[in-house]
Order: sequence, then C-alpha cells, then structure tokens
Amino acid sequence: MLIAVPALAVKAAKILLTTEKGRKAVGWIIALALSPLILIAVIICCLGSATADHNVTAVELCFYGGEVGANIPAEYREQIHMTQANFSRLDAAIAAAEGEMEDGDSLDSVRIKAIFYALFFGRERYSERDCAAFVACFVTAEERTRTLMDEDGNEYEETYEVLVPIKSLPAIYDNIAAAFDVEITNEDQVNASEIYYRIMYGGPVPSYGSGFDQWSDGLPLSDAPFIGVDGFCSPLGENWRDMVTSEFGWRIDPFTGEGRGHGGIDLGASTGTPIRAALDGTVYFVRYSSEGYGYHLGIDHGGGFVTIYAHCSEILVTEGTEVKAGDIIAKVGSTGRSTGPHLHFEIRINGEKQNPRSFLP
Repeated sequence: MLIAVPALAVKAAKILLTTEKGRKAVGWIIALALSPLILIAVIICCLGSATADHNVTAVELCFYGGEVGANIPAEYREQIHMTQANFSRLDAAIAAAEGEMEDGDSLDSVRIKAIFYALFFGRERYSERDCAAFVACFVTAEERTRTLMDEDGNEYEETYEVLVPIKSLPAIYDNIAAAFDVEITNEDQVNASEIYYRIMYGGPVPSYGSGFDQWSDGLPLSDAPFIGVDGFCSPLGENWRDMVTSEFGWRIDPFTGEGRGHGGIDLGASTGTPIRAALDGTVYFVRYSSEGYGYHLGIDHGGGFVTIYAHCSEILVTEGTEVKAGDIIAKVGSTGRSTGPHLHFEIRINGEKQNPRSFLP
C-alpha cells in the first residue's frame, strides 16, 4: 500500500513503531479492535460533500461509535465498520506518538480522523503500520540534548529524539500526498474541515448570524503580533468606493425588510472578479456553504485582527495558506444569502466588528 514517505515521516514512524512504549500503545488497542479481514467493499455513496444530510449518520457513527442501523445498505454498513476499525488503529497510533512527545505536546485526534475520513472513508481496512504512517504525517522528529549524570557523578550530554506536532496544515497535506501517493484536492481539504468543525462544534456549523459569529470568533488564532495596517490592500482594487452597495452598520435587511446590523461592507462586482487579501496573514478557515455567507473564508493577520470574505464564486486558497497583501485568494460571486454578485468584506479585531472604511486605502 505504502509508499515514498518523506524522511521526517519515516523517522517519526520509526520512533512510533520501534519503541516499546509505541508498540504497546499500538498493540493493546489493535488487539481489541481487529476482526477478521473483510473484502474491500465497493463505494456506493459518493462522499464529495461528507457532511451532507445523507452522510451525517456515517460521520457520527465513525466518530462517536454505536451500532450501524439495519436500514443502511449492507455495503455502506461495511464501509462504516471499516472506518470505525481504522479509527481504532489511528487512536492507537496517536497514543503511541504522544508517548514520544515532551513539554505537554499532543495531537488533535479529531483533526487527524477528519482528514482520514475525507480522504479514505470506506476504501479499505488499513494496517496498523499504514495508520502509524498516516499519524506520522502530523509530526516531525526533533533532536534534543539533555544533561545526565554517570555513576561517578560526572555530567554528560545525551542526544535523543522526540516527536513534535506539525502545526501547518499545508505541510501535513503535503506529507500525506507523498506518503500515500494520493492527490488531495481543495474540496478534500474543505470536506475534512467541515467534518472537523461538525464534530468539534457538536453539530452543523452556522454560516451566518450570531451563531456564525460565536463559532468563528471562538476559533484559535495565531500568537503572531499584528504588524499594522501599512500596506492595507482593498480586496477589489482602488475603485472600491464606486462599488459600495451596502454600508457597515444599521440597514434594512434585503430579505426580511427589517432593520438589523450589517457587520461588513458590500462591494458589488461582476462574478469572477479577483478578490485579494487585504494584509499579510494565514488563512484560518475556508467554508463552502449553500446558505448564509456561501463560499467564505477568513484570514488571521495576527494580534486578533481578522478579515472575512463572503459570497465568493470560487476560493483559491486552503486553510493554513500563508498569503501576502494583494494575493488573489478568491473570486466574486453570489453564493449563499445574496441578492447578486458582490463581496461581503468584514474586519474584526478581537471579535469586535469594525467599519472597513476606517482601514481601506
């Protein structure tokens, strides 16, 4: 099954599988989880949108466990059982990897399983070595030194290796693509993120309104300091003033006819118009929704400064992508709760919505 694993992943997997602690952590869970090998089932349900209504049951059964209902087709039941068994192997590999970490480091098991589900749901029953190799894509081996004392009381330096979690999602996806010889699309990554959000949030993640605000403001941001607004770029170019169709603040909702707050500024433009990042930063969420903000993304600029771009027709970046001010990140559209092609552009500082006019050049 495997593969041309990157050197660091090889080292990580070797640590995970060859230490006594690692073998024990893998072994005892695998012993409980394994049943006789079952033939690979034919995939009968396309999971292009893994959190669509007809797939929610499969997602929840795989993550939370439970009996697979008899009303689910037999082949699909087998794919769920297969993924449940693979998740048990992943749990073992995660425990083994964390046993080789220091300084309170740990792995995000939900993230690991969400990515695995999006890429490999129902494909086959993976071996413990395969699952260890998958988890190894989320860590890197780091060489450290420590001071010890010999029997005579003399100090000496010892070099040893530990595993350290990789924080960059693009780096993780690159490792997986190389290790498993698979092409990972933007859609795969978005599906993995939606599954992750669903499990972490405990249900469907809102894409509009106070529920969305609560969710998005609760996402972890980087510890990087805010570098300031010098070089702030208009997402639709210097003529943005001529594009404003709805201002920040109180307005009449075009759908309900009632007065309500508007958390950003709407810039009307033709479908496909390039949208640019306002400042340097890191993409911290990308979502494809048919409701609310439609196709939307957020960029973390450090210091709690965030920009949000909504109703896109296409998104050209993925979570974890580092961008520079002026980089094209998406295209104007009318997805979600929209009356026509436009960009809804928001600025938030520590969760407080700000008038973009105060920052746009």
